[in-house]
Amino acid sequence: MTMSKMKLDVSERINAHGVGGLGLIHQMVQRIGLPAAIDSQLKLLKIHRPYLESDHVLAIAYNTLAGGASLEDMERQRQNEALLNNLGARTLPDPTTAGDFCRRFKACKNVDILMDAFNDVRVKVWRNQATDFLEEAVIDGDGSIVETTGECKEDMSLSYKGTWGYQPLLISLANTQEPLFLVNRSASEHSAEGAAEYYDRAIEACRKAGFKKIRARGDTAFSQSEHLDRWDDDGVQFVFGYPYARGLQPRIEAIADEEWTALVRPPKPPAKTGPRARPENVKQRIVTEKGYKDLRLKSEAVAEFEHQPSKCEQSYRITVLRKELETYKGEQLLFEEYRYFLYITNDRELTTHEVVRESNLRCGQEKLIGELKDKVRSLRAPLGDLVSNWAWMVMSTLAWSLKAWAALSLPRGGRWREKHDEDRIRLLGMGFRNFVESMIRVPVQVIVAARQIRVRLLAWNSEQRVFLRLADVVERPMLF
Repeated sequence: MTMSKMKLDVSERINAHGVGGLGLIHQMVQRIGLPAAIDSQLKLLKIHRPYLESDHVLAIAYNTLAGGASLEDMERQRQNEALLNNLGARTLPDPTTAGDFCRRFKACKNVDILMDAFNDVRVKVWRNQATDFLEEAVIDGDGSIVETTGECKEDMSLSYKGTWGYQPLLISLANTQEPLFLVNRSASEHSAEGAAEYYDRAIEACRKAGFKKIRARGDTAFSQSEHLDRWDDDGVQFVFGYPYARGLQPRIEAIADEEWTALVRPPKPPAKTGPRARPENVKQRIVTEKGYKDLRLKSEAVAEFEHQPSKCEQSYRITVLRKELETYKGEQLLFEEYRYFLYITNDRELTTHEVVRESNLRCGQEKLIGELKDKVRSLRAPLGDLVSNWAWMVMSTLAWSLKAWAALSLPRGGRWREKHDEDRIRLLGMGFRNFVESMIRVPVQVIVAARQIRVRLLAWNSEQRVFLRLADVVERPMLF
């Protein structure tokens, strides 16, 4: 790499900024009616000078989309004149004002109102999709630990991991990886505490959108047998992990050998670059050389039986996954053992293999939680009490939903439909950091003229084709 002498200069005429995608996202937000939904339902401010409730909510979400990791990063956005012109704003809230807005929520019902406003708009976006999108909604639930080193945060407690903090509950739509409900709780709460209520609200939202079938999933903590009969009567299918209890041991031991069938895992997709030689397993070599205790999977088999939980009035299918494990020390086999994993479902059409696979597909929500923690950085506790931190989590998580809504807003049809579907799937599955770099960090020049804002792209990347298609569609009215 070579370079001649560089001279720095500052232009007096070009009004430009580096996050031009925010203007496009803001246009989409206006098109789907999110600001109006927030302002009509959320009433926290007595006087709007100069900000509405939607201004505060969107400022926090846009700060996250622009790469901000904390409230303090909002100061950088409000100092950017070109960005303000692009958003049609005179000013944006400063970090102190944004923190004060989060503390104004005070009661849990205010955060619920905000999530309901988001979901009202979300339902409109879903209704605008093709009929194949509305075939089945898959709702996942899980909890996660948000650790904090603070000592004065109200309602925090010690988690089962021995760390201080909170334990938010996430209810999401697996189809699009959208967070439907995010509920902050003390870290000492049970993982499924209050989950049934938010499953019900998620089911109601999916029904409003017109989904034909609804399936709920969760791990063993979410089996919630007291609600299974009600969900079954309501036509909701479910696949939950089921706790392994001593009372079920005789039932499992009574399964005949011929009833067990080897579990067939789906094959891995072929590598796009073609077959390659597998590199040496360095970890396995070190474990063997050092004589560490090593647990190896020998085989997997599945079977099933009928079981009526104590809090249910009818029986359901219990699928049993039996793992045959071998424990080695170095190269010496110490012993063999069986471990059992149970799943409960009311779906009579799935095979036992499909039940296990359906439960394993819930790992997509683990990926979502990882994105919200590490990339979106919304699962954090920057404020002083449970409710204000809850409000912050919900508003910053909106940035991830805006990514999903951008993907769902892309048009489909015509002779390029197959290519357009690939774009939608890629954008939905795209990591947050990749989305920000390709669709948000787009340098633009903002030209303010009479009654019009002209935005001129100053660079090009591989996703600009999708960017321009989204820019074209947000100018059209939405068909609700």
